[in-house]
Amino acid sequence: MISNSELQELDLFDLISERHGLVRSRIENMWNETHDMHISGSEWYIMAKIYKHKRTMAYINKHVNISRQAVHKFVKQLNDKGLVDIQDVEGNKKEKSIQLTALGESCYLESKQHKALLEQQIIETIGEDNVHKLIEIMKMDWKIE
Repeated sequence: MISNSELQELDLFDLISERHGLVRSRIENMWNETHDMHISGSEWYIMAKIYKHKRTMAYINKHVNISRQAVHKFVKQLNDKGLVDIQDVEGNKKEKSIQLTALGESCYLESKQHKALLEQQIIETIGEDNVHKLIEIMKMDWKIE
């Protein structure tokens, strides 16, 4: 973990990146410390994209910042763990659809509880008003797309 003095030297983008990495790592560790089934950050990312939706591989490839080959690898791993179902898309022999299994949904919902615990820790550390301001700022259109 980067020290507080090192954080003071970073620009906006590196600060966002450091905090993102720290939060993702902590959430992943919260799961992996209490379960035998390891789920990687990239696997969680894909699970979040398909939660409550049946998505095609094309959709996932377009909406995640992971290479096409890696997406296929992670989806296969999720399938092997029983977290997703992979089905053929009717009328398209090449395309597959992916959705969470009941186990996948259960794991995803538990992960959301871990996120809520971490959010509460952050609220206790930096204050509820600051967290709400941060959320609002992150939701704003930064006009950089």
